[in-house]
Amino acid sequence: MEKDNKLIIIPWDFSKVAENALLHGIKIAKIVHNDIRLLHIIDKDIKQEEKDEIKQRLDKIAEQILSQHSINTSAVILEGSIFSIISKYATDEEANMVIMGTHGIKGMQKITGSWALKVIVGSEVPFIVVRDEPHDQEKIQNIIFPINFRSENKEKVFMAIYMGKYFDSKIHILKDPVTDKALSRKINTNLNFAIKHLIQNNIEYDIHTVEKKGNFAKETLKFAEKNKADLILIMTTKNINFSDYILGASEQYIIANSSKIPVMCLNPKAHIATHGFIGV
Repeated sequence: MEKDNKLIIIPWDFSKVAENALLHGIKIAKIVHNDIRLLHIIDKDIKQEEKDEIKQRLDKIAEQILSQHSINTSAVILEGSIFSIISKYATDEEANMVIMGTHGIKGMQKITGSWALKVIVGSEVPFIVVRDEPHDQEKIQNIIFPINFRSENKEKVFMAIYMGKYFDSKIHILKDPVTDKALSRKINTNLNFAIKHLIQNNIEYDIHTVEKKGNFAKETLKFAEKNKADLILIMTTKNINFSDYILGASEQYIIANSSKIPVMCLNPKAHIATHGFIGV
């Protein structure tokens, strides 16, 4: 299949959350002029007649999207595990982003970790994780940009600029209120980097510092809810492992937020930083 640099992939399992992800995909595809591809994962033991039936259903949905929204839409079926196939396929196809629906963290996921996070980790392509349908069909007005001492924060800046340019978004930078001087210097270095590039690209922004020290993820969500965020932009934990899932990596908490705010997740050294995703 021919690779497309302007492709939004929607993991599709015929569920309500997948439909919600598709609505977000349609919204973004219209603005950034991307195509959409529905990706359905099946077990390798599935019968051919069932596979053919699924493909027919997928093609029908793709035709409806083209007819109703004038967005080129295709569908593909792959065999394997969702925890490896989705991110690998998105990388191989050089997709712009993946928009994936999730039910949040429920049942055994509280013990073994978020399924959504396990799909995302290791991907070179940005993921937007959604739980609800978009509240606005045209705008992504307020983007929350939590910033801490980790150098990987700089990689988020380029995606913030990308979204800001296309959607005329305002970037709300939220600082972690650390007291350690060394960590504070690192945060300010990241902050200055972000400000420099946002100014150069004429992106509106403001800066806030979390009032309460401690749980930065929790305070980020409070701030996002208060400011009616349309998107939270985060980096995943570098070299995340099983203990992170058990103890609860902060991004799990943010992805599963009760306000159902969409969360864009970037892995450290994602392709937006290493492959010149946008010109800044």
